[in-house]
Amino acid sequence: MSVQDEIRNQVTANPIVLYMKGTADFPQCGFSATAVQILQACGVEHFLSVNVLEDPAIRQGIKQYANWPTIPQLYVGGEFIGGSDIMREMFQTGELQKLFKGKVAV
Repeated sequence: MSVQDEIRNQVTANPIVLYMKGTADFPQCGFSATAVQILQACGVEHFLSVNVLEDPAIRQGIKQYANWPTIPQLYVGGEFIGGSDIMREMFQTGELQKLFKGKVAV
């Protein structure tokens, strides 16, 4: 299975996926920590977090998958949402909360 196939399987098999540096319990960068905090503030209790620091192929592959150069990256219902800045903006406007409410059980 190629890295792109593995990523596609992860984002389609799980309602919410966050590709990040570190883990949800121990983020390894400020942007990843912010992304986790935003998910928690939205009431999201269960999501797949993928630590890109553990696998260089995933770290590079996820950037190609979404054509997005930075990490973290959030996927909801198989759809790429964005990084921590976009998540923050969507959270502040209430758009992110609506997205979770409409697509997944939080």
